[in-house]
Amino acid sequence: MATALTKAADTGTGTRGRAARITHVSKSFGTPAGPQLVLDDISLDVAPGEFVTLLGASGCGKSTLLNLVAGLDAPSAGSITTEGRPALMFQEHALFPWLSAGKNIELALKLRGVPKQDRRDRAEELLELVRLQGAYGKRVHELSGGMRQRVALARALAQDATLLLMDEPFAALDAITRDVLHGELMRIWSETNVSVLFVTHNVREAVRLAQRVVLLSSRPGRIAREWTVDLPQQRRIEDPAVAELSVEITEQLRGEIRRHG
Repeated sequence: MATALTKAADTGTGTRGRAARITHVSKSFGTPAGPQLVLDDISLDVAPGEFVTLLGASGCGKSTLLNLVAGLDAPSAGSITTEGRPALMFQEHALFPWLSAGKNIELALKLRGVPKQDRRDRAEELLELVRLQGAYGKRVHELSGGMRQRVALARALAQDATLLLMDEPFAALDAITRDVLHGELMRIWSETNVSVLFVTHNVREAVRLAQRVVLLSSRPGRIAREWTVDLPQQRRIEDPAVAELSVEITEQLRGEIRRHG
C-alpha cells in the first residue's frame, strides 16, 4: 500500500470538509526480533472545528498516531492529509527556559514568518487569550505548571494552526489545575473554532472535552469503537451524564485490555 503524508494546500484535494483525514494507516517499528506493528489499519476523519479525543491503554499507539498526523514520522502504510498547518502540544510544556513567556510565543511567530514589528502585539494578544495578561516578561521558572501549559497552548496557537494536536497536555497537573484548564481549553476552542485531536488515557477527561471519543485497542492499535458525546458544553467532570458515559467507555476499555492481554 502506498504511503503518503500531505497537506491539502499542496494537493488541492484530499480534505475538503475535513481538518484531517487518516486513511488505512499502519505503523511498524524495527526491533531486534523483527518489525513490531504498533498501529493497524487506522481510518479516521476530523471535521473542521471538531474536538476528538483518542483514548486507550498505555502503549496502544495514541501518541504514535498523533506524531504521524503532525508529520514528525511517516506511516508504514496508508495516507494522512491535513487541511492547513497542524500544531503539536506535548505533556511537557517544552518551553525554552532562557526565553520569557512572550519570547517563546514570538519564536513561533518568527518561524511562521510574522514581521518582527508585529510579533510583540500578537504575543500579547495570545497571552490574553489564555488569560495570562501581564506574563509577557516572565521566565519559565517563574510560572506554575498550569501557567506553563497556557503559554505552550498560546505558542501552539501562534503557529496559526487549524488543527491542534494535544498529547496528554494536562496529565502532569494536579486535579484542580487540570479542571481549570479543561474549562479554559473549551473556551478557547469555542472562540477560535480550531479542530482538536486530543490524546488521553483518562476516560472522564475524554468525555468532558470531546464531541467524539475514539477508543483504540491495545497494541497493535486499531479503532475499537467510537462514541458521539451529545452533551452540552460547558460540562463538568463530575456531571452525572459525564460519569454515566465514562462508565460505559471504561467497561469497553477494560474489555479491550483483557482481550489483548
